[in-house]
Amino acid sequence: MGLLATREKILLFVYQNKEPVLRALSWLRTLASLLVLTVFLYYYGFPHPPERLNLLVGITKSIFGFFVLSYVIRVIFAIHSWQYIRNSLFEAALIVLLLFDIISVFLFGFNALENLFLRLNIENFTPFYILFIQSYLLLLVGLEVTKVSTSIPSIKLKPATTFIYSFLLLLLIGTGLLMLPEMTTAKGSMPFIDALFTAVSAACVTGLAVVDTATYFTFKGHLVILLLFQLGGIGILTFATFFALFLKKGVGISHQAMIRDFMSEDSLFNAKGMLRQIVVFTLLIESIGAFLLYLLWDVNAPFYDDTGEMIFQSVFHAISAFCNAGFSLMSNGLNQDYLQNAYILHIVIGVLIIFGSLGFPAMRDIFGIKNIRARMAAPWKRWKLSTRIAVWASFALIIFGMVVFYLLEYNGVLAGKSSFERFVIAFFQSVTTRTAGFNTVAIGALSTPTAILFIFLMFIGASSGSTGGGIKTSTFVLIFLSVITTIRGKKSLELGGRSISFDLLNKAFTIFIFSATYILMGTFFLAYFEPKMSVLDLVFEQVSAFCTVGLTRGITPDLSTPSKLILISSMYIGRVGTLTLAFALASRVDSTNYRYPKAHILVG
Repeated sequence: MGLLATREKILLFVYQNKEPVLRALSWLRTLASLLVLTVFLYYYGFPHPPERLNLLVGITKSIFGFFVLSYVIRVIFAIHSWQYIRNSLFEAALIVLLLFDIISVFLFGFNALENLFLRLNIENFTPFYILFIQSYLLLLVGLEVTKVSTSIPSIKLKPATTFIYSFLLLLLIGTGLLMLPEMTTAKGSMPFIDALFTAVSAACVTGLAVVDTATYFTFKGHLVILLLFQLGGIGILTFATFFALFLKKGVGISHQAMIRDFMSEDSLFNAKGMLRQIVVFTLLIESIGAFLLYLLWDVNAPFYDDTGEMIFQSVFHAISAFCNAGFSLMSNGLNQDYLQNAYILHIVIGVLIIFGSLGFPAMRDIFGIKNIRARMAAPWKRWKLSTRIAVWASFALIIFGMVVFYLLEYNGVLAGKSSFERFVIAFFQSVTTRTAGFNTVAIGALSTPTAILFIFLMFIGASSGSTGGGIKTSTFVLIFLSVITTIRGKKSLELGGRSISFDLLNKAFTIFIFSATYILMGTFFLAYFEPKMSVLDLVFEQVSAFCTVGLTRGITPDLSTPSKLILISSMYIGRVGTLTLAFALASRVDSTNYRYPKAHILVG
């Protein structure tokens, strides 16, 4: 009876104190998460003497102990403890892994993780052990953040507004990180305007740079830039929602609506199902691309004999290509002496760019397992109309750009090349010009007609729901067909056996007019602040920024602060989408259930 009475008292205590204990624990975990981030940033962002490093490591281990204790408390106070553990297996596994390491020291007299590192011939164990603990704590913080992300829809904001704010938050965090002293090779912190420009360029997957990315930043800086264009490429909301699904926390209708608007999906069910496939497609394509790049680096590359550097170069450029970011860890991009003849590598990067620019809805329609099985069972089933537009418009623009570039630069930058080399260079520049920003030739050496061709291709950009920018291929196709329809005197716009509504057409014209007007205004102010620079170079720079391409004729580092601010706003507005921004800022119309008499106006 004594044991039974004790058990009842314990259960009664748990029941009576559950709510206040868990509420206090939640606040403490939030504070601990903030402390983790602060210690992590201070540890890696600033230089430290050994004694300070030891202090920071001690604080990190103490926070780790708190998280272990808090998890145990939550298990105890759960109504069904084993069910709670099963629902948080990921967090439980991380804790068990490190608890095993601690227990091994007390019971067997050796450190299991240290022994593992020694077996891998890693003698300097301490930095890796510290990084392991810090990574674990960051994962826990990430879990806390994803739990918070599921409550985003409760905030009374439009989905477009939430998307815009999420990008603003990413830009501010990126700017702060790049300003840390350990991120650059220069003394002190990176100037705010340059850090902001770089963060915006990375998060908006543009690729324009006011400093030499290869030499100005340290490995830590390069890693921050990589994370920025990875998150910016597929969307920070997509990442947050995916991990919320992964943790089985559920996603509400309002949250799904945000993802639907962002991904241009036609139903909430499709938008929710696409989230998993976005991450799977992204990681799979980037992994395959990184593996191929690792095999294709030229033996004359300065990092060829360094396995770790080769892996990072491969991963960085694969992600940069798929996200259409255009950032490179080489001073002249891919226009390096040891890479100019690596044409197979150029083709691999070009293919990665194409995949990234097609758009996730199109990739899901083409490569989704269910869709492939459905087409095998019913061969007459076709791709969605939006997919066909994305594929065939991209194919037509690539061929058009390749042929025109080949003809214009036959005696220019292509002079002295073989037919195969001319073909690959023309193909690569046609692909990358529309949105990616890599270059295998000197952009400043191109002729004026070629520069105008590039402006045209940059303005059109990639497909809807992709990592690229521009007005999008679907917008261009609808406007082009509208012109043809008007000339032919037809009353309705038809495409692929379907009628196109005037609402869609109005959106396309809105995007076109807004984009063209903004580019014109941006060019006007650039010309005012940079009177000594060529107007062609300024137009090229403005279109490249607004359409998040990243190609430049070499004037970016020489721009004044006002001009940099103009390009920063252009990159941001171009990335979040002109239509998204317009809808977020527009006031809601109370009623549209009325019609005025028709007017007849002279046009042309």
